[in-house]
Amino acid sequence: MPAPSDGRSRRDLFRLAGTLAAGTTYGQDRGKAAGPDSPPIGILLATTFTTGTLEARLDGAKACGLACVQMSMACANLPEMPDRIPAELPGRIRREASARGIAIASVTGTFNMCHPDPEYRRTGLRRLRVLAEACPEMGTSRIHVCTGTRDPNSMWRFHPDNGSAESWRDMAACVREATGIAREANVVLAFEPEMSNVVDSARKARRLLDETGSPHLKVTIDPANLFHTGELPRMKEILDEAFALVGRDIVLAHAKDLDRDGEAGHKAAGEGVLDYERYLRLLRKYDFKGPLLLHGLSVAQVPGCMAFLRAKLAASLHPAA
Repeated sequence: MPAPSDGRSRRDLFRLAGTLAAGTTYGQDRGKAAGPDSPPIGILLATTFTTGTLEARLDGAKACGLACVQMSMACANLPEMPDRIPAELPGRIRREASARGIAIASVTGTFNMCHPDPEYRRTGLRRLRVLAEACPEMGTSRIHVCTGTRDPNSMWRFHPDNGSAESWRDMAACVREATGIAREANVVLAFEPEMSNVVDSARKARRLLDETGSPHLKVTIDPANLFHTGELPRMKEILDEAFALVGRDIVLAHAKDLDRDGEAGHKAAGEGVLDYERYLRLLRKYDFKGPLLLHGLSVAQVPGCMAFLRAKLAASLHPAA
C-alpha cells in the first residue's frame, strides 16, 4: 500500500506533538479502557513513521503512546532485508526502544518465498539468516514473513500461477529452509495468509503449518486480507473458520481495515467494514497474548485508531449478543 509522503508525515507528527502538548495523553489511558489482559497496541514502525532517524521514529511512536513496534531495518536507513547488519545496530535498537518504554514486538523479514527465480529465493534466505541472528540482541524473537507470489516484480501482487502445485512446492521448500534458520537462531517466523500470496486463506495456512511441522513457524493474522471475491457477506463465518483453523498458532495480529473483498485491505482500523468486536473476541477466545499492530495508516490517524481499538477491546470483554 502507498506510504504517506515525507512532507505529510512530518507535518502530521508536528501536529500530533502539538495535540499532546495541549494535554491529550493517549499513552496514559491506553490500558484502562481495554482491561489488563488486553493485547498491547503497537504499530509497523517503518510504514507509518516513514522519515527520520531510528530515534526520531521511536520518538514519534512514544508520542502516540504506542506500547510496541514491529521494527524494520529501513528505520535505520538499511535495506529492509540487508546483506549485513552493523554489529552495534541491534543493541542500539534495543536500548533506544527500551529508553522510550517501547518493546520490539517483531521485526520485518518479508521476501518473496515463491519467486520464480530460485536464486532470488536463496538470496532471501541468506538475508533472513542475517536478520534472525540479530534478533536476540535486538530484543525480539519474532520475524514477520510472507509466503510470496509467482509475480517476479512484486511479492504483494497476485499471479495466476499461485495456485499451481509447482508454486506450492517451491514456497513450501523455502519455508522449510527458513524455519531451519529460525530454529538455529531460536526465533519464530510468523507468516501472514494474504489474498495475493500463495497462502491466501486460513485453510492453506493450516496446510503449511501441518506440512512444515515446526514450532518455529507461526501465524500473523490480518483479517482485512482474508476475504476472496464474494466472501465479505460471510464475514462471521470466514473469521470463525480462520480462528478455528489457526487460532492457537497466532503470535502477531495486525489491525487495519477493508471496504471491499477480493483484495487486501488498505484502510486504517475503524474506517472500513471489518467486524472488530468479533475479531478481538476471537483473539481473546484463543488466548492471544501477543501485540495488536496498527498498519496502513498515517501519523495523523494514529490517535483516532488507538481510541477506536481501545473502545473495541473494552467491548470485546463482554460476551457477544
